[in-house]
Amino acid sequence: MNATSPSYLKHHFLIAMPHMADPNFAQTLIYLVEHNRDGAMGLIVNRPSGLNLADILEQLRPDQPGDVISQHLTIFSGGPVQTDRGFVLHPADAQFQATLALGPLGVTTSQDALFAIADGYGPKQHLIALGYAGWEPGQLETELAENAWLSCQAQPEILFDLPYDQRLTAAAASLGVDLRLLSNQVGHA
Repeated sequence: MNATSPSYLKHHFLIAMPHMADPNFAQTLIYLVEHNRDGAMGLIVNRPSGLNLADILEQLRPDQPGDVISQHLTIFSGGPVQTDRGFVLHPADAQFQATLALGPLGVTTSQDALFAIADGYGPKQHLIALGYAGWEPGQLETELAENAWLSCQAQPEILFDLPYDQRLTAAAASLGVDLRLLSNQVGHA
């Protein structure tokens, strides 16, 4: 028997298929921060939370008034797990107190990244999310086998250069897929 090593999808996008019924993930694009034999963790990158950076800073440093720029920086709903925990995706060349390198990107969980962005010296390209999506060992592989997701290599230009409502379609298009042409019915031939 030929043993093959598993294929993990760290630094990939997960594209929700049109038949995705779970409201937490329907019509989402997820950036996979980690995927290994212990499970997977990702951030939804196309679902605004309704909050902006000024709302977050009001809680973190209430003695400083929010600026106009922070009021226009969208905070995304990164997923249904630990929705009070913040994550900042940014190019890997930016380093903060708690930055994990992910190849061309980094993810930071420390407040200094938020303060740097608000104060104008943080990374120009960034995505801020509250919460994350998590999968137990083997769970994501099962969902992929059940055709719940498409996957493709993550592209920073989709994350940082496109409006959030175009990211899902652009990621699918990078695979040559038009999600509008896919059935919302699932099945196997």
